[in-house]
Amino acid sequence: MEHHEQPAPAAPSAPHAPFSTAELTALRRSLTTGRLAMTRRSLLRAGGALAAVVGGSAALSACGITPAGRTDAALTVDHSTAEKRLNFSNWTEYMDVSDDGRRHPTLDAFQRRTGIAVTYTEDINDNDEFFGKIQAQLANGQDTGRDLIVLTDWMCARMISLGWIQPLDADRLPHARANLAAQFRNPTWDPGRKHSYVWQSIPAIIAYNARATGGRSVDSISQLLEDPQLKGRVGFLSEMRDTVGLTLLDMGKRPEDVTADDYDAALARLQKGVDSQQIRRFTGNDYTNDLDKGDLAACVAWSGDVVQLQSDNPDIRYAVPKAGYMTSTDNLMVPSKARHKGNAERLIDYFYEPEVAARLAAYINYACPVDGVRAELARIDRKLAENPLILPDEEMTARSHSFRALNPQENRVFNQKFSDLTGA
Repeated sequence: MEHHEQPAPAAPSAPHAPFSTAELTALRRSLTTGRLAMTRRSLLRAGGALAAVVGGSAALSACGITPAGRTDAALTVDHSTAEKRLNFSNWTEYMDVSDDGRRHPTLDAFQRRTGIAVTYTEDINDNDEFFGKIQAQLANGQDTGRDLIVLTDWMCARMISLGWIQPLDADRLPHARANLAAQFRNPTWDPGRKHSYVWQSIPAIIAYNARATGGRSVDSISQLLEDPQLKGRVGFLSEMRDTVGLTLLDMGKRPEDVTADDYDAALARLQKGVDSQQIRRFTGNDYTNDLDKGDLAACVAWSGDVVQLQSDNPDIRYAVPKAGYMTSTDNLMVPSKARHKGNAERLIDYFYEPEVAARLAAYINYACPVDGVRAELARIDRKLAENPLILPDEEMTARSHSFRALNPQENRVFNQKFSDLTGA
């Protein structure tokens, strides 16, 4: 997806400091109310995850371990031929599951086909938390015990810039190279997809309950912030990049080029919505219950949630703002020193086979990054195959934007200001 991203910042010359107060606040917000905090794709054990990252940061500092540095990922020895196994870390509920809840059908089929035993672990609850979990090992040139991980684009940019991600062998990825949708092919944080491939795309759009709005549509951030008939029944997301990005777009600004002044102007506009009580609250996935009941008439929402809500409630509608919408991607990567890079590449390529990608999309309901899926998905569920939230059409794709990569200082400042706004 051509998001026109800004280049990822260069690797920092100084060691990465332990998490700042602002970053920990952002992490706590994400763990308890972020986009993975509730519903099918989550049910986090937030307390344990937060304790792990806070404790891990403190331990790094106390032990004098430098929690950032470069490793020569390209020279890592691959043991895939001799060791037919693969350790795959992913987010919770981000893989298809059998009706009895005991199996992952696509992974099972991969293991039968290749003879590679996959240990699949749902141990990624939050980007920063997971980074804190593995950074000491990566900084010291050690194997994390994981061959394949899935992280969000801005964190991918950070890890690639640190030299902690292995470059992929294009010759081992024929399906991925052929079927990756054009809009995802050349992010500036990983030109030519040398280190990563998209797992799923996550559009942030507007959702509304037609019964709660009296049948009126809601299709812009301006309407969310200014329509008196929505006062006190509007929700925005607690994820900074989505909420601020959509506000910037509504103001005619590009999130790909956001400046400090642009950011402050967007926050000031949101602050007016808070002060006037137009905005009811900032939420994670817990907006789904309020929107379903009509306590929230309209809100910023993630596409996968909207698809799932619509399957049970015909009053749930959505709008893609004319000004544009925000998209992030979760991406497959091989950490440095991983023992089974070749096996990981086989799994990446497997999920770019249209039939496999369709089975995954039918379960997850987020935007699929694989071309050629429509016919396969239609065999499973024709309505899903016709849904632009799962398979975006050209018109929708053209309105997609992403937040530029922030350097560590910007990340701390922007997160602190957003925390002040949301009261997190």
